Amino acid sequence: MIKEKLESIILKRYNKKISECSNQEIYYAILELVKNETKEKPVIKNKKKVYYVSAEFLIGKLLSNNLINLGIYEDIKNILNENGKSLCEIEEVEPEPSLGNGGLGRLAACFLDSIASIGLSGDGIGLNYHFGLFKQKFENNLQKEYKNDWIEEESWLHRTNTTFDINFGNRKVKSRMYDIDVIGYNEGINKLHLFDIESIDESIVKDGINFDKEDIEKNLTLFLYPDDSDEAGHLLRIFQQYFMVSSGAQYILQQEKKKHHKLNKLYKNVTIQINDTHPTLIIPELIYLLIQEGIRLKEAIEIVSKTCAYTNHTILAEALEKWPVKYLYKVVPHLMPIIEALNMIVCEKYNDPKVAIIDEQERVHMAHIDIHFGYSVNGVAKLHTDILKNSELNHFYKIYPEKFNNKTNGITFRRWLLHCNNELSNYITSLIGDEYKKDAKKLEELAKFIEDKEVINKIGEIKSLKKKQLKDYIKATQNIEIDENSIFDIQIKRLHEYKRQQMNALYIVYKYLEIKKGNIPTRPITFIFGAKAAPAYVIAKDIIHFILCMQEIVEKDEEVSKHMKIVFIENYNVSKAEKLIPACDISEQISLASKEASGTGNMKFMLNGAITLGTLDGANVEISELVGEENIYLFGEKSEQVIEHYEKMDYISKNYYNESPIIKEIVDFIVNEKVLAVGQRENLERLYNELLNKDWFMTLLDIEDYIKVKDKALQDYEDREKWLKSALINISKAGFFSSDRTIAEYNEDIWKLK
Repeated sequence: MIKEKLESIILKRYNKKISECSNQEIYYAILELVKNETKEKPVIKNKKKVYYVSAEFLIGKLLSNNLINLGIYEDIKNILNENGKSLCEIEEVEPEPSLGNGGLGRLAACFLDSIASIGLSGDGIGLNYHFGLFKQKFENNLQKEYKNDWIEEESWLHRTNTTFDINFGNRKVKSRMYDIDVIGYNEGINKLHLFDIESIDESIVKDGINFDKEDIEKNLTLFLYPDDSDEAGHLLRIFQQYFMVSSGAQYILQQEKKKHHKLNKLYKNVTIQINDTHPTLIIPELIYLLIQEGIRLKEAIEIVSKTCAYTNHTILAEALEKWPVKYLYKVVPHLMPIIEALNMIVCEKYNDPKVAIIDEQERVHMAHIDIHFGYSVNGVAKLHTDILKNSELNHFYKIYPEKFNNKTNGITFRRWLLHCNNELSNYITSLIGDEYKKDAKKLEELAKFIEDKEVINKIGEIKSLKKKQLKDYIKATQNIEIDENSIFDIQIKRLHEYKRQQMNALYIVYKYLEIKKGNIPTRPITFIFGAKAAPAYVIAKDIIHFILCMQEIVEKDEEVSKHMKIVFIENYNVSKAEKLIPACDISEQISLASKEASGTGNMKFMLNGAITLGTLDGANVEISELVGEENIYLFGEKSEQVIEHYEKMDYISKNYYNESPIIKEIVDFIVNEKVLAVGQRENLERLYNELLNKDWFMTLLDIEDYIKVKDKALQDYEDREKWLKSALINISKAGFFSSDRTIAEYNEDIWKLK
């Protein structure tokens, strides 16, 4: 039937056979087919509904994911093969939605998939960014930002007739809702609701990603996280956040009225999950809207407090948003009396300025609103939640111990295994059947093959195939030749000092200098990076610059390049992650202990048989407990020690530099004449001085242990049987990190939808 349906669509559209169509034509035909098939699926309904509100939804390309969840992926693949076409090539035609940045947005996308796949009623609420974060290009070894066009006339987006008036202090704008279907795996469908402004004007973007930040009617949904290094940028972010939550809150109440539900019982029918602090204004906005419906302030606060739940995603104090009162008065003056009333309630109840909503500097703490006036606060990994309770949010934990809970993150393992590593998933199916596709814990059945040499060898063959595929992709897209028999050491994530790409770069310098001294590695190593730095994050861009300079130096040095290569993937995104992760040997998860809330890349890598090299940070702690310390490479000081360093303020990077000849040699290399010859002195000297005089995320604290443990991992790789056994153990234990499990826990402990 699927074949007949596809042939019929193609005949009607193009008056051709499948074999005569271009990849572009086939893509649009399959898009139409999927939309038709989706119409046959029921909308999921429970007694309650969750709305997952997030500034980001990094959903990635949807074609194959939707085919898998509809159960027709293999059918389409075979039909195309019969006609001389490749589904992989057709996937390349699809533009990737630019709706997110990093782990926060990818997690939100995984959660929507799992909410639908375990049969829960839940929609996403976000913004329809036209250019998303930005398109990254490398020019003169520097990151340059350009707009990232992705919206096409024909796409997964469905323009609805739902519109709302959004009132800012000095203007009124109209929002329109666009929907993307979220198809559950062998289940019904939910929706991702993305709001856009009717008056958007893409043409105002000039010179890379620059635009008039004050022209709100034209710029509001152009970019995710616009540069907030000035007042106009701060205000634009507040405009964006309020636009999202006001549209979402009005939609939620509209739906409740349509169902004839009483708004004073909102919490019995609706749960709103606030994903990080960006959507916090939904709390005062809902209170405001309920007051407009005739509900008194005190009751409205009580209703909303029983409806909203908050997920904290960060330990970094600077990432917990604090907006000046004067900015909020400019953007949402009608909400300020409510925010001040909420602050008064808190201050009357608790004589502690640390838990006030408005501080002495006249700043509104968004996380404080969420904690006081939501009914649940969760962290996203066991260590992260413990740090929140015992340290960062301890004042709140003492007040509300019953609100705090942990929900260790998870991933949509169907996308990160069935789709991006079809060869491995097919082999796993041949060994243990296909129940693991619905219940990832079934992957544990692979443990019985740990001593089976045939299975171990096959795992190695599949890894070699994925490495060859990545080699071909890198050659085709960046014209860099790499050795598929080398060790692939991969660090792909947002560029941030706490994630410590700079430490990896210093290891590369160490290895480079070792080779120059005649200490040749047993096997060549390929160091692969993928990361975007926020446009205004100067040091992060300097780190990219330094890595790109090292890439050029190594490439041009024949003595070194046969033993090591550096590849920085340009414009890293979900689609590129899907090619990188299955090919990885060593997964770099090297954040400073106590700083990474969870991480989800670490989970995707282990699922695909990579071995983690990391600190005991975030979900690395739980990975280590699951696979055993013999199947992970751990280094660095533990979170308790790091937290103590911050408390005592006793970490001085220059002491480490002065006391270690190795550290001095590799740090000095940043401003070596070789690097300066291919780089910009200003950028390199700034990075050098940052490490020497500040090093807030303690690179030099852990670098020597990192070098030692990484060298051991590279040596251990040569015992292929032992390494591949570790890989299989990692795969078998990865089922715990399914987002299906995470969402089942959210539902059981927080949402209670059924």
